[in-house]
Amino acid sequence: MKLNARLCELHPASPWKIASTTGSAPHHPVIVELTDADGFIGLGEAAPSILFGEPAADVAEFCRRLDAGKFSFNNVPGSLAFLASLPSVPVAARCALNLALLDGAARRAGRPLHDFLGLGFHENQHVTSFSIGLDAPEIIREKVLAAANFPVLKLKVGDPCDPENFAALRSVAPEKPVRVDANEGWKTKEEALRHLEWLARDGRIQFVEQPLPRDVSTKDLAWLKARSPLLLFADESCHTVTDIERCAEGFHGVNVKLIKTGGVSRAHETLLAARRAGLKTMIGCMIETSVAISAAAHLAELADFLDVDGNLLITNDPFAGVTAEKGILSFANAKQKTGLRVSRRQIHSRNNST
Repeated sequence: MKLNARLCELHPASPWKIASTTGSAPHHPVIVELTDADGFIGLGEAAPSILFGEPAADVAEFCRRLDAGKFSFNNVPGSLAFLASLPSVPVAARCALNLALLDGAARRAGRPLHDFLGLGFHENQHVTSFSIGLDAPEIIREKVLAAANFPVLKLKVGDPCDPENFAALRSVAPEKPVRVDANEGWKTKEEALRHLEWLARDGRIQFVEQPLPRDVSTKDLAWLKARSPLLLFADESCHTVTDIERCAEGFHGVNVKLIKTGGVSRAHETLLAARRAGLKTMIGCMIETSVAISAAAHLAELADFLDVDGNLLITNDPFAGVTAEKGILSFANAKQKTGLRVSRRQIHSRNNST
């Protein structure tokens, strides 16, 4: 087995601002490629998150130093067990390698990933929202108009200009369902409740993500859940299956992301655990290429809601896979028929080495 890890430079279509961070600089996800002796390839990706303090260059270097001979597309459980046995594995490395192993294994088996996992994928039935970051009201209005073909929008909040921003959205999309993401922007349960009551008056809000900081007490989360007029979803508060029990006390649903859980395998496990706990499920993403977005799409059958638009927020996606025309996920035009169903366009990378 050969292993290649590189950084891929992605350019945001516009500056991206949320309640906790802002920036217009390029993003640098780690792209991992595994190639076995028979020429089968497995692609993986991870967008290192500030949540874990993992610099992308360090993650790529960690992957390069691994003994690729320990990995096999014919023995994914054994390969993952080897990875789990290593000390201090970066979450992003675990994610990228998990995707690459599953992609290669599914390609060897001649099956798309969802089928390899025992899941279905229903063409023209899975719908993703389109995300609108914090910005000036006039810019938000322009972005909403540009996203007119998407049936559902997601608006970032947590700024003093929230009322003006929401009014700007409604001025050009008065009836469209909206999901709201506070990204920990409200600091107390009382403040959060005031905002939730204001938003509820709109009548077309599907749910609100992460109204409070991730480190607030379970008691405060439960207090807010009991009083909230809107459904509450955990994002920063939910990383892996170990968080599900606490989230069930303070939220109505969870936003599961590959980068938080450590890949498709653990995301699959977390989604199933959330459903068993009576929670609604959502699959989210970071700003990523079609490698990670397509991987997430293969789990769509397990989600009540999808927010997998990260590849639509960049101008230079080097891969092609799942599409989202009018917000509807489809692999119909994918050239690659197995694994993640991802093919290469053109890679803009740095730090290439094997």
